[in-house]
Amino acid sequence: MSIKVVHPGLATSVQDLGRKGYFHLGIPVSGAMDRFACRCANWLVGNDENAAVLEAVFMGPKLTFNQDTTVAVTGADMTPIVDGVEQGNWASFTVKAGQTLSFLHLTGGARIYIAVAGGIDVPEVLGSRSTYTLGALGGFEGRLLQADDTLPIGHESTRFVERHLPEALRRPRDTTLRVVPGLYWHRITAESGEQFFNDTWQVAPEADRIGYRFKNGTPLEFVEREQPFGAGSDPSNIVDGCYPYGSIQVPAGKEPIVLHRDAVSGGGYFMIGTVVSVDMDLIGQMQPNASTQFVKVTLEDALHARKEYDALLQQAKQHIERCGVTT
Repeated sequence: MSIKVVHPGLATSVQDLGRKGYFHLGIPVSGAMDRFACRCANWLVGNDENAAVLEAVFMGPKLTFNQDTTVAVTGADMTPIVDGVEQGNWASFTVKAGQTLSFLHLTGGARIYIAVAGGIDVPEVLGSRSTYTLGALGGFEGRLLQADDTLPIGHESTRFVERHLPEALRRPRDTTLRVVPGLYWHRITAESGEQFFNDTWQVAPEADRIGYRFKNGTPLEFVEREQPFGAGSDPSNIVDGCYPYGSIQVPAGKEPIVLHRDAVSGGGYFMIGTVVSVDMDLIGQMQPNASTQFVKVTLEDALHARKEYDALLQQAKQHIERCGVTT
């Protein structure tokens, strides 16, 4: 089975849950920006949670199927349409051979996840099917989808199972991002650190899979020091260090950048802290100019947040498995 790309949308790529174990070599984790939505899309069509899906940003693709299959769309609010008939989000639906899947305009969020029974069957590269476009690695020929591409689909069951996930079991799009202060917190004054968490920030236009820049907050004030050998001349420069997933660098102390799935693994900017891992999904659904606040938390708070996130994921999975009705 295969899918023909009639129109690729704005930026559509093949993604799974990511590429682990190569960060020390400078190869980022990649994978879905909203991992909760990605997992749920796969469960809704009966796939393993790590099956490859399509991630589409701001505008959905137009796809024609050559065989009957089951599809689900999760994530942002973008209604799927099959040959002119609207379908539900966060629910499985059938697409018949020869039919075309397209989408209405985006009304909320930023990214949708399109799962197809059997998964997108591109080759694994370093243990993942995720696309890393900067390195031309993985996915479909290491790039975003283009018109006339043909996507192979893995083996699937021909039986349709009706599944859905109610809104109560989806993650709300919170307007705050929890942050654990980092090793370089001492580089800014106490007053500046407090102001960073008091400010309301807006997502800048520079917001993509590499990182999200935030604007309109108060510039940071640095503690004066003699720059160490090997660091740049700006107060925000450090001797090169590792960048954890979710870390927040602030070049020149002006606009924080939260490093996301395709970010580099190290560099010469200090990091004010790290967004807790479970809130990275929320960033992936933010549109430019969306407002947010950073909230200071402890490592214990972050671990508790992960436990709550895992519990919600488990509830979602159990509901999807229970609600299946064969037709």
